[in-house]
Amino acid sequence: MSETDGRESLEATRERLRLLSRELDAFSDLARNFDPPPSELPEVPWIDVYGEALPQNGRAGGDHVIYVDFKKRYRMEQLIREAPEKLKKRLRDTAARAGIVVLDVEGHDYGSAFIASVFHQAFLLGVSYELKFFGEITTTLFENINSRFYNSSGIQRTLTMVYGEISPEGTFRFLSAAHPPPLVFSSEFDRLVAISEERLVSFPQIGTMPSPGHYEKSVPLLGVKEKYTVNEINLMGRGDILLLYSDGLSDHRDPQGRPYFPGRLEEVLRAHKRLPARAIFDKVREDMRAFHPEPEDDVTIVIIKKT
Repeated sequence: MSETDGRESLEATRERLRLLSRELDAFSDLARNFDPPPSELPEVPWIDVYGEALPQNGRAGGDHVIYVDFKKRYRMEQLIREAPEKLKKRLRDTAARAGIVVLDVEGHDYGSAFIASVFHQAFLLGVSYELKFFGEITTTLFENINSRFYNSSGIQRTLTMVYGEISPEGTFRFLSAAHPPPLVFSSEFDRLVAISEERLVSFPQIGTMPSPGHYEKSVPLLGVKEKYTVNEINLMGRGDILLLYSDGLSDHRDPQGRPYFPGRLEEVLRAHKRLPARAIFDKVREDMRAFHPEPEDDVTIVIIKKT
């Protein structure tokens, strides 16, 4: 190969790298557009909520948060006016709550962010139909999403999820698909409190086992998963904190291998429990990075505080 051919080949390679870099920048911008802006934070009386997904690479990853303030997103007053009489009360009850999804797709790269965005759109589209036909979000939505992911041969990464709804009274009803269980910090007892195992029922990762009667492919050796059920936790005391998170937080360690979770986390919550949810989130994030500034995974933290 001549010197001229070598220069042309090198320039062609550089141009391909520039194109790839632009594509990655464009996808990064698209992924960030799915991050909830401050205007999407749910507003529920006597409940303060704040949280974010923190990508390990600082740009895009598999952790994702979706907030559903039903009143803001779905024109609930109009839905109530147009709904059959039997759905009106259910819709009013739903409008008083807020929904929160914490999602963790295997990996912490652009491919993981893409799968999270697929879930994001499928979920929000499904919510609109659930409200119209049932007046609330039912487990049917998650059976359908689980089946869609199971039947989609191109999606090979594991995906865990927790979806919950918080009410003004402090009741948190949630469904978990192999996701780390919620934590409760009691303001009265000044510590993390144990949650009964019967309130922490979890199901397989999204898409790994088909829902009953919802499969197009052959049934795997593990069989069909059981139908989803819903757990319930009550935040009874003023100042109590409910924490949703991904395993990037629970697995976080310092360079010597010492765990951050739950002991160090409990100390931070104890020290800053009187602050608003946003400030508590900031304190946990700052302390986690001080503990080890280079996490090995994406980290999601959502603070739900009863005021």
